[in-house]
Amino acid sequence: MTGYRVSDVMTKQVIYLPAETTLDEAARVMKEADIGDVVVTDGATLAGMLTDRDIVVRAVAERSDPATTTIGSIITREVVMIEQHSTAAEAAALMRERGIRRVLVCDSERKLVGIVSLGDLAMQLDPHSALSDISEQAPTV
Repeated sequence: MTGYRVSDVMTKQVIYLPAETTLDEAARVMKEADIGDVVVTDGATLAGMLTDRDIVVRAVAERSDPATTTIGSIITREVVMIEQHSTAAEAAALMRERGIRRVLVCDSERKLVGIVSLGDLAMQLDPHSALSDISEQAPTV
């Protein structure tokens, strides 16, 4: 990962959904876009992030009705951000320190410009590693 910046490895496609969106609609959007996360907004404010894991662990395990449960009720509200010019190693260290798999990426004015995942970092470190293979093959909702 030496020399790589977060901006080199991040996913630039960021999909925003309002907190009132139902779980089934969010899952459909994630499946159609082939992504594992969306940024959740409350009006013009960033409210948190919803991951495919949130849907499974927080909603399915609790037997929430996907047609009536809103994503705002299950999202991760603690948003962790990293500046796009940070190194990939700094992003990996931040993920390890916080015990998370995804970090929002911002520019110098704290405007959201992407998302970097553990899988993105693994692909850059070694595109043929087992972790990269798992990240590429892991189904999204």
